[in-house]
Amino acid sequence: MRTPAQNAQLALLLEVAGTPKPGNVDRHRDLEALRFEHFLAGTIGAQRGLELAANGTAVGPAFERAIEGMAGQQGGNTQFGALLLLVPLVRAAREDLSQAAVESVVEETTVADAAGFYRAFDHVDVYVSDPPAEMDDLDVRRGSDAVPALEDRGLTLSDVMARSVPGDDVAREWVRGFERSFTAANRLAEADGPLSDRAAAVFLSLLAERPDTLVARRRGEDVAREVADRAATLYERGALEREPAAVEAFADELVDRGINPGTTADITAAGLFIALEREALEL
Repeated sequence: MRTPAQNAQLALLLEVAGTPKPGNVDRHRDLEALRFEHFLAGTIGAQRGLELAANGTAVGPAFERAIEGMAGQQGGNTQFGALLLLVPLVRAAREDLSQAAVESVVEETTVADAAGFYRAFDHVDVYVSDPPAEMDDLDVRRGSDAVPALEDRGLTLSDVMARSVPGDDVAREWVRGFERSFTAANRLAEADGPLSDRAAAVFLSLLAERPDTLVARRRGEDVAREVADRAATLYERGALEREPAAVEAFADELVDRGINPGTTADITAAGLFIALEREALEL
């Protein structure tokens, strides 16, 4: 019987092993400075933080520890967004891994949890957009230097996520009960075949439904919509089974163009964890 922390690590491994995942690192594709083995090492590094969450440590400190460990490889940020989803899910799994349970974990976060989230940015560079002028003192890129301003405003981690929702679908999961993560889990359970193949299929389905917010931040909303529309065309005609070469070509093209739908991968990882924890997937 695997522990929740072990299932979270397995979810991260299955996510990166899934292929093809257009624009993302997978077992067949590396990016210029970010390779498959960096994700494997990041998963191992995150172990202690995930174990802390599983044992009841508050979300903020557990998340910071997971990120500190994840960052102990040469590729940089491998799974920041995925761990931001997985840590509260692992914490909820101590009792009941349901949307209500994880919503309760989110609602109970504190200012200290928010401080832990900010300190996580001291360990690794994460791509984020410029904040509004009135939030400049709370720019997450300031890391621990922003904690005094955070404490002055009395913002919990849930508050920080709520302020981040426009343009960030990881934060949107926090605010909306991890709805897409649970949807991904259901799709994974209903699919057939090896789990890495299911992960790739669910990734494509999620990308087809909603433009990836990391792509939108880096390359603009028009490019994000183009990528989603092309994913929808492939998914709707069953290209993963009927025209696998077309999906492979799309994946290679996005890598060549430097377009990385990383938020969709984060949600796929969260869905894998939920499905594994519910014993809906057999290994």
